[in-house]
Amino acid sequence: MEISNQVIEIKTGFENMDINAVHQFLSKESYWAKGIPMEMVSVALKNSFCVGLFEDEKQIGFARLVTDYATFGYLADVYILKEYREKGLSKMMIKYIIKLEFVQGLRRTLLATLDAHSLYRQLGFESPENPERLMEIKRNNLYKDV
Repeated sequence: MEISNQVIEIKTGFENMDINAVHQFLSKESYWAKGIPMEMVSVALKNSFCVGLFEDEKQIGFARLVTDYATFGYLADVYILKEYREKGLSKMMIKYIIKLEFVQGLRRTLLATLDAHSLYRQLGFESPENPERLMEIKRNNLYKDV
């Protein structure tokens, strides 16, 4: 994709991600993982299907799918750097992920979002059919004292 004469490239795989850039965003700018240690980010990425958006060699966006590659996926840590937002890049990245052959075969793909419901609805996500069946263990401020 080209944005303002800049070519945006999609890369996949842990080995192609800029771990420092991902850690910087998650630990400093995200509302969901503020303070997360670098080692935790590294382990999380190694155990997920990673997708990054790059302008030249600069990582400008990221998403990961925690998955068994057969039945289930959880979309997490989706972001686009502030200066690249409002250009359709997050939509492009999520479309790329949900059109992957293995993702098309997953029985369920979940995500959690504070403020991007309209984006995800455009891409086929809906509120759970039976939210009363979903449960969670949530640990707030987990990285605060790390």
